[in-house]
Amino acid sequence: MHVYEKVRAYIEQQGYKQIVIANKAGIPPTTFNAIMNGKRTMYADDLRAICLALNVSPELFIEVPKKVEL
Repeated sequence: MHVYEKVRAYIEQQGYKQIVIANKAGIPPTTFNAIMNGKRTMYADDLRAICLALNVSPELFIEVPKKVEL
């Protein structure tokens, strides 16, 4: 599952409106919609702003592998 799909699913599960999150994140609603539908790349700055708006850690949407001993 792509990061944008995880973010979209989380927003839906929490019952949030995309336009509210877009406004809180400072992302134009049309751009936010394009990101949430996979029509525009979600950049790190976008994810950061969305996570701040949702008050969650980016690790909720990104799998961070455990450190491997060398």
